Amino acid sequence: MKLILTADVANLGGPGDLVDVKDGYGRNFLLPRGLAIVATRGAMKQVETIRRTQEGKRIRDLDHAKEIAGELQGVGTVTVTAKSAGQGGKLFGSVSPADIVGAVRTSGGPNLDKRLVDTKGHIKTTGAHQVTVRLHPDVAVELPLDVQGV
Repeated sequence: MKLILTADVANLGGPGDLVDVKDGYGRNFLLPRGLAIVATRGAMKQVETIRRTQEGKRIRDLDHAKEIAGELQGVGTVTVTAKSAGQGGKLFGSVSPADIVGAVRTSGGPNLDKRLVDTKGHIKTTGAHQVTVRLHPDVAVELPLDVQGV
């Protein structure tokens, strides 16, 4: 089965790569998770668009990771608003890495990939929390997070 990857897949390739995988792996794993699309003539035209959008989020090397780490530390405490369950500061659901990435972006920080954010479990209460952003195997940034209920 020929597929075009839309995200990085370990031991397979990166966004925009044309890969040939076994039918079951493509049909049961890659396609349902949105990691790939079927390689049709129309999809081949979208390969460059896929590469450009992923390139904006990609961290190129150690120096680039350190530069982004400096930008993240300059942002300071990031505020995330979530639906509160009322008394006691509990939340309906939890704060996801996508919520954190959106809050970083709105506070003037860099455009990150949500897979880089490690919440160390579920964030289900309001208040101050710490999350780790792993930009590179050698660069990790502790980001202070303030969760506020609505």
